[in-house]
Amino acid sequence: MRNNEKGFTLIEMMIVMLVISVLLIITIPNVAKHNTNINNKGCDAYVKMVQAQVEAYEMDKNKVPTIAELKSEGYIKEDAKGCPNGKIVEIDSEGTVTAKVTTP
Repeated sequence: MRNNEKGFTLIEMMIVMLVISVLLIITIPNVAKHNTNINNKGCDAYVKMVQAQVEAYEMDKNKVPTIAELKSEGYIKEDAKGCPNGKIVEIDSEGTVTAKVTTP
């Protein structure tokens, strides 16, 4: 007489593993592809935030700041690393903030 045990068979487990594997094969490349787009949008947002802080500094001090002055005066965090895509944020003499590619 056979016990009435409930559980998954080896075939059922292999089918579940196959479905999970297919889902991973589909999703991982899509996530990696969108990573660059996400970093670029993060950089754009960071540039806009720094631009707003430059304008606030100009209203308070009546001069165009440098990145170091913004950090030392508390307008942006001291540990702010810049753009997530590796670009460097610069402020020109007119107070316009841009993100530029680093050159080695």
